[in-house]
Amino acid sequence: MRVAVLIEERCKPNSNAFAYLKKYSAMCERECIQVEGNKCRILETACPVCFTRAKHCPDEAIKIINLPEELDTDLTHSYGENSFRLFRLPSPRQDQIVGILGPNGIGKSTAINLLSGAFRPNLGDWKNPSPEWEEVIKSFPRGELRDYLGLVSEGEVSIAVKPQYIDKLPRIFDGKVSALLRRVDDREELERLSELMGVDHIQDRSLGDLSGGELQRVAICATLLKEADVYFFDEPSSYLDIYERMRMVRVIRELAEIGKRILVVEHDLAILDVLCDSTHIIYGERSAYGIFTPPRSTRTAINAYLEGFLPEENIRIREKPIQFLRGRNRGEEAGDPILKWGDIGKNLGGFDLRTGEGQVKSAEVVGVVGPNATGKTTFVRIIAGEIDPDEGWCTMDAKVSYKPQHVRSDFSGTVQDWLDSEIGNKWRSGEFHTQVTRTLQVDKMLELDARQLSGGELQAVCIAICLGKEADLYLFDEPSAHLDANARMEAAKAIRRTMESNEKAAMVIDNDTYFLDIVSDSILVFQGEGGRKGKAVGPLSLRKGMNLFLSDAEVSFRRDVESHRPRINKPNSRKDREQKSSGEYFYSE
Repeated sequence: MRVAVLIEERCKPNSNAFAYLKKYSAMCERECIQVEGNKCRILETACPVCFTRAKHCPDEAIKIINLPEELDTDLTHSYGENSFRLFRLPSPRQDQIVGILGPNGIGKSTAINLLSGAFRPNLGDWKNPSPEWEEVIKSFPRGELRDYLGLVSEGEVSIAVKPQYIDKLPRIFDGKVSALLRRVDDREELERLSELMGVDHIQDRSLGDLSGGELQRVAICATLLKEADVYFFDEPSSYLDIYERMRMVRVIRELAEIGKRILVVEHDLAILDVLCDSTHIIYGERSAYGIFTPPRSTRTAINAYLEGFLPEENIRIREKPIQFLRGRNRGEEAGDPILKWGDIGKNLGGFDLRTGEGQVKSAEVVGVVGPNATGKTTFVRIIAGEIDPDEGWCTMDAKVSYKPQHVRSDFSGTVQDWLDSEIGNKWRSGEFHTQVTRTLQVDKMLELDARQLSGGELQAVCIAICLGKEADLYLFDEPSAHLDANARMEAAKAIRRTMESNEKAAMVIDNDTYFLDIVSDSILVFQGEGGRKGKAVGPLSLRKGMNLFLSDAEVSFRRDVESHRPRINKPNSRKDREQKSSGEYFYSE
């Protein structure tokens, strides 16, 4: 099965790709390559000569993909000729939480729209926007998915969706939290669920005044309050600390226990592991195609995803496996101190931050953890020189490069132009191009408009720009936000390799345990009461720091016997009790 996909952003009028295709249009009798006005197309039945020409189109504007012939009968939806295709669908299951694991941009949102009935699967016939339901249903094998689609076709399924980009909520609803939640409270459980999700104390605040974590909790609560048969949660852990992530897990699992069907798109693999009963992997190529695998146990799915090989499909989805370090004392090769601080104090509107003494050494990466609103970002902003401390001291001799928590782009131009303006030619070649530009897949975004990037694309570019600046100390505030699971691991490795090879230092605030486990040599732990007071302890060794942090959260982790990845122990399980009694909350070998 041969697929030809045209990337429109790379084939606009006046582009190299457009000029190339126009040159070769209508050069054979079959007119395999066509240019009409501002639009280009290539026939998927094109002759060998025209296919060869298409493969050599500049800027990789055309992707020629050979897929297994057996997928021909599994084509679920296509947006048009030379456009994205989705193969197969995940299956919502009664009384279960089903996970979806895979990169952004390869069909997860499309699947949600199809399963919710927002539009019908066209089975590849993109010219027919409303095929007969009977034909659609018969195309799927007998089983739970086919039965489910039958219910959708008859209008017997109600859907509730928690959107991915919760920062857009204030634009959709301009009002207070209480007004929003009352509007959607079909289950009449506003009081109970508001308390469970920790939003009872912000009822009188406007959505536009909420932090990312607060918005996420409100969005989850609003979804839970709706009376539905099927619930979709798209990236529910974003902006939440470990305390709030585990609270989210408990509340969503409660929903499954009363017989609801639940699908969850989640990039925090530790949370996916503890939350979902089974998981579909989706693989493919961004903007080209996506393929859902059959469901498998979540543990098996995650390990296969990290390995990069799907044995049942005999498909390799990643060149190299993602590996987790084990059995060595990280930070042992760290050099001289780059930054020192002591007894820093800062009061911001009633919030009080205090620190002890600490330091960051060359070639060291310090992970920064703690509950939301306990001063992590405030401390990093002090280090970056954005705000001054009220008391204490800090050696500010180090040159700093800082990626803030909330990233945005007002740059007028392409990503390539933006990179050139910020870091010059550094991104184009050499070690940086190999370790950062290609690793973060920024090289595939060069022709995109910087102001039109998705959340994940923008995050990757901002990480690259931060790493590309000449500095002694690199500060990252939530670099994993909006990145899919694979991109998170690659970003962690890019940061780590850059510090090691250049003997620089980094401080990284994040809530993803997998990310922190890969990137960190040591841990700076923040404790306190969110919004009122915070105290920084450390930096401590990775194991000691995570033990302190997780003991406060009452969550224990173990290492998976196959992949060595951190896994959350089931609360009050034998393993959980054993580790807590021994003080080993992070992992035991």
